[in-house]
Amino acid sequence: MSSKFYITTAIDYANGTPHLGHAYEKVLTDVIARNARMQGQAVHFLTGLDEHGQKVQQTAQKENKTPQVLVDEVAVVFQELLKKLNISNDDYIRTTETRHKTVVQDFLQKLFDQGLIFKANKTGWYSVRQEQFLNEKDRDENGEWPEIYGEVTITQEENYYFKLSQFQPWLIEHIQSHPEFISPNFRRNQVLEFLKEPLNDLCISRPKSRLTWGIELPFDPHFVTYVWFDALTNYYSAVLPKNLWPADVHVIGKDILSPPHAVYWPCMLKALNIEPPRQLLVHGWWTIKGAKASKSTGNATQSMAFVDTHGADAFRYYLCREMTVGQDANFSDDTFNTRYASDLQNNFGNLLNRLLNMVTRHYQGLIPQVAADEELEKNLRRLWEETLTKYQAFMAEYQISHALEALWVFISALNAYIETRAPWKLAKSTAPEDRARLDSCMAHVAEGLRLVSTLLTPVMPATCDKILINIGGQPAQTFKNQLTWGHSCTGQKVEAVCILFPKIEPTPEKPA
Repeated sequence: MSSKFYITTAIDYANGTPHLGHAYEKVLTDVIARNARMQGQAVHFLTGLDEHGQKVQQTAQKENKTPQVLVDEVAVVFQELLKKLNISNDDYIRTTETRHKTVVQDFLQKLFDQGLIFKANKTGWYSVRQEQFLNEKDRDENGEWPEIYGEVTITQEENYYFKLSQFQPWLIEHIQSHPEFISPNFRRNQVLEFLKEPLNDLCISRPKSRLTWGIELPFDPHFVTYVWFDALTNYYSAVLPKNLWPADVHVIGKDILSPPHAVYWPCMLKALNIEPPRQLLVHGWWTIKGAKASKSTGNATQSMAFVDTHGADAFRYYLCREMTVGQDANFSDDTFNTRYASDLQNNFGNLLNRLLNMVTRHYQGLIPQVAADEELEKNLRRLWEETLTKYQAFMAEYQISHALEALWVFISALNAYIETRAPWKLAKSTAPEDRARLDSCMAHVAEGLRLVSTLLTPVMPATCDKILINIGGQPAQTFKNQLTWGHSCTGQKVEAVCILFPKIEPTPEKPA
């Protein structure tokens, strides 16, 4: 395993407010980054804001602001989301920063000097929403323009073009010879299918007569850079002084896989003789009551209220548990409330308080040592080893929902172990062997909670820190030497009570 681990989200577009899709991508990337840090890797986690383009300019005009004032305001809102969700990013790049503009213009000049950028006049279908020219193959099966393109009009313009098409054979070979480049695999197959058709050269400029809010072409001051050429470069410009390229993982949504990330970006880098990123990890969309989560309908922003009512960790857990990476998932008030009550309150949170209550009542708050080791305890330890193996294997593949499913089997087993041991009955017995079983029960539950909380820290950092402190330990900083069943809890002082997930009356879902 390499000690360096550079991971990014897609940078958000500064023309709207954060919603469920933004939140999920940040949480998913944060969990991967935190997990890598605890494995001992030197992680650099980048996110940021895409601030140029026609939509930003139009919104600023409508609000009677300069584009810079608008994006400054939007940046604050998106950065507040990161704090609210406890995202541990190491850097936040904005495409209006000098460090970024300099690299974009350097890229453009180098491509121009190599003869890979040319000027041409083109008439074609243009999507204002996506800020790109479209081809007939972009229409749906009914011959209509998909909703993602918004208003599409015929536009005639003279612009600069990047010779994207000449890199198509290299790109196909690269994807075929690097199966890990696009994950999950079915997304890779979709890109290869897309590449069966010839690529058009990429329009990488917009005339200032139509768009002034952008990075000026270094070789022609009458044009600014196409927003995708600008935005994609952020992954490289942010870490150029740190010598961290190539990125290990770009975490992106399926809607921007092809062509931006899977075609434009690797071909741009190849043309500049720069190594491509190692992997594109592609997640699906959230639906809400069967409809795609969308800021325009408001359904994607309403779901964010659960962060305020139930806490960031419960929200993080739900997102990670409910969506299989690569697939779509449905967000529902009912399923959120069910997971909160069942998985978190009644299973995980209840486990901690059963331990704290019994240790406080029968051991003056000090966790006892193992005094009996019967088959029940041996089975629990074996299950932990099996769980750890499964969890780590799933996390290595970024299948966090499967990892959590495996871990909750063990958490349920800890609760079942308590039910079987029945410590409330053992505490009433005067038999030495029963006292030994009670000692061991408390010690095993404490150790199980320590192990679970350590392993779960990347997903629910604040909650796991609190659990470890409440059982007399310290917040987990590393997995090294911390995931093997042992006796480190013996003699630690516990708190008397800790409510991790307070009871919250669920709000009934409104009829669709």
